[in-house]
Amino acid sequence: MRAIVLGAGVAGLACAVELAERGVAVVVLERGERLGAGCCSWYAGGMLAPWCERESAEPQVATLGVESLSWWREKFPDTVFNGSLVVAHGRDVGELRQFSRRTEHYEWLEATRIAALEPDLAGRFNHALYFPEEGHLDPRRALATLAGRLTALGGSIRFGTDADCRETALAAQAAGGTVVDCRGLEARDVLRDLRGVKGEMLVVRLPDISLSRPVRVLHPRVPVYIVPRGDGHYMIGATMIESDQPTRITARSMLELLGAAYALHPAFGEAEIVEIGTGVRPAFPDNLPRVCRIGGTVYVNGLFRHGFLLAPALARQAAEQVLAAGQSLEVKHADSRQRRLA
Repeated sequence: MRAIVLGAGVAGLACAVELAERGVAVVVLERGERLGAGCCSWYAGGMLAPWCERESAEPQVATLGVESLSWWREKFPDTVFNGSLVVAHGRDVGELRQFSRRTEHYEWLEATRIAALEPDLAGRFNHALYFPEEGHLDPRRALATLAGRLTALGGSIRFGTDADCRETALAAQAAGGTVVDCRGLEARDVLRDLRGVKGEMLVVRLPDISLSRPVRVLHPRVPVYIVPRGDGHYMIGATMIESDQPTRITARSMLELLGAAYALHPAFGEAEIVEIGTGVRPAFPDNLPRVCRIGGTVYVNGLFRHGFLLAPALARQAAEQVLAAGQSLEVKHADSRQRRLA
């Protein structure tokens, strides 16, 4: 059986690997000239935090996210499972209590235990929520690992290919295969209710402090997360802007992100800004993902801000749909041959 996957973001590569591991011959078509070019996965935080996300997302997100934790542990052994830490400054401690009421699988920490987990935050916070089962990864290394896994399984990625979905689907069907469309916002030519949600991020270098896990700082107006990337590098993000324009980061967003990081620890005021980036996440009106078949194409889309968290579970669903459709097609062809012989 053959399958063409459109898009080499985390959803596309996860689908491709799932299919290849089940014996499907897979080709990924990517319009960008290299891995990550023009892909919002390249600028993701890489947090595998189903229970933290439950605070503002539907239960389905947490359920699918939990399913994905073991997948990443297997496919990307460099995934770090040190948990997540959620803190709030004294005047915002009410935000922390509200956060706790909307989620689960956490522990309340007092100042001494916060210091034991993150020594460089000692004395800075009196209360925190700790989610010990959560993890995080480096999105760019994870994408490269998935691409390498696909190649090892006999699949391939063709870059610089601006494929027309309908023409590709027809050609794949004629050859007895199917198409898995993971183009994100570009799939609005078929999935009309998709919208763009812009995210902005900074990567800074700050060797003077060490954080071992993602830290979320709650604030009623400017929440922020800081994710360690190793070698003294940290990703700072959290903006969500209703826009499908992948423009550069705004001055306001940069000030807010840096201000929130500085409030977490003043050492961030001396950090070197290494990279600034933006990405547009695809989302449906309810902010929930979909795996659906339209004609001969399986669509995986609407991952919103949960790309790395949800992609593995959705990839499994997509692979099952593709294989089920392939078996049905084989049965139809066999019945057709029997009728002709009769």
